Amino acid sequence: MSRESRLPPRKFVDTPEEALARKHARELKDAQVRGVPSIATMRDAIRRVSRELPTITEVPRCGHLDAVAFRARAARGLPFLITGVVERWPLCRLTPEQLREQYGHVPVRARVGDYIANAFAADRPMRDMTMREYLDISLAGSDDLPPYVGNLELRELNSMCHWPGYFEKMGPPRFWLGPVRTMTPLHCDYDDNVFAQIWGIKRIFLAPPHHDEFLYPKEANAILFGSPFDPEAPDYERYPLARQANCVEVIVNPGDMLFVPAGWYHQVRALTFSLSSNRWARGIPLSLT
Repeated sequence: MSRESRLPPRKFVDTPEEALARKHARELKDAQVRGVPSIATMRDAIRRVSRELPTITEVPRCGHLDAVAFRARAARGLPFLITGVVERWPLCRLTPEQLREQYGHVPVRARVGDYIANAFAADRPMRDMTMREYLDISLAGSDDLPPYVGNLELRELNSMCHWPGYFEKMGPPRFWLGPVRTMTPLHCDYDDNVFAQIWGIKRIFLAPPHHDEFLYPKEANAILFGSPFDPEAPDYERYPLARQANCVEVIVNPGDMLFVPAGWYHQVRALTFSLSSNRWARGIPLSLT
């Protein structure tokens, strides 16, 4: 099987008519998968419930939770860190050198150029290469923004990740691999999200769903909204309302698992060479149950 045939097809920009038809079809499918009347209704409900949440100044940390305890805690609608789960995964024991040696043939698609400014654009620049080529480039170091393998299925690694059964239905694992400075700018997904830190350290900023009114969001699709505001380098002259947003910083260490409730804005930056994986739930967000 060729390298190109194993990667999903590239996304190209539709005509306005095609884009609108695709948007409506996707929203209908997304609503059906999650068992909700519409995605817009679900988004409104998440923001409404969020207004009743207490203001937090830090993300709490807890030990291993079984599915019942996890769902009860997640139903509060607040983020939290879980320890004692990810550190047991076989993938955590694999080194970058072993990844290169054993999985160097695996095809990857890296975000290149100024992918931060174009994070949610359908036509953002991408480059296909092997895992070996990517690791050679990213580990060599450069003054330029390093390429980033983000939000990619790497089925070859799945058997080394033992995800707890917190949700009845989840999307496939997505992997995020890159050196220091790789990042995903502020955005929110309207699905519950469990994020596992396998190697390295990441800094994540979080803001509650109803604070979108302060974050100047722009829709990428019905369940993904991006914000131009950068909580790491706030520009309050350009985004004055952002002064009212409650952005909470959390450091995610190797072996940590972070629960990000549906609708919570988050910005993720690698502080060291990092490998992470996440899965999105495919159902009614627990804060609405």
